[in-house]
Amino acid sequence: MDKIISILSNIRPEFDFTTSKDFISDGFIDSFDLVTFVAALDKEFGIKIKGTEIVPENFCNLKAIAALLKKHGAEV
Repeated sequence: MDKIISILSNIRPEFDFTTSKDFISDGFIDSFDLVTFVAALDKEFGIKIKGTEIVPENFCNLKAIAALLKKHGAEV
């Protein structure tokens, strides 16, 4: 989880991602941030997230992001 939080914090350092249950609804990340975040996840974890997987429910909180990464074989 620390790597995920670190990436998110680099993109939007003004937010504490450990306190939010829904990053998108809370306004922590927008569509531009999401593109940057997905690219960073792909690079950091050596995976390729498909465009069809870039939907709010996969990126709404840390648990959802971790589940998506695990689905791609990344160790979180």
